[in-house]
Amino acid sequence: MWSVLWAAVRSKAPSVTFPVAFVVGLVGYHLEWFLRGDPSPTAEEEKSISEQREERKLQEIAGKDLTKVVSLKDKLEFAPRAVLNRNRPEKS
Repeated sequence: MWSVLWAAVRSKAPSVTFPVAFVVGLVGYHLEWFLRGDPSPTAEEEKSISEQREERKLQEIAGKDLTKVVSLKDKLEFAPRAVLNRNRPEKS
């Protein structure tokens, strides 16, 4: 009896495997959904990291006077000393 059943299953493997896998996946999906429950509304309304960063940057800029910038002519060096003068001894 079992040998006849296994022979039939072996010959019809593609036809049997897909429906079995489909049912197992469907049951697993619904079981997981049932165990998790409904998602909390705060998770949907929460802002993304990039939105939080943009708001923080806008708040930082709002308190500053953007017309007061340091002139490039007033700066003596455009690059940090450690980068350009790394291997040179200091001149006196």
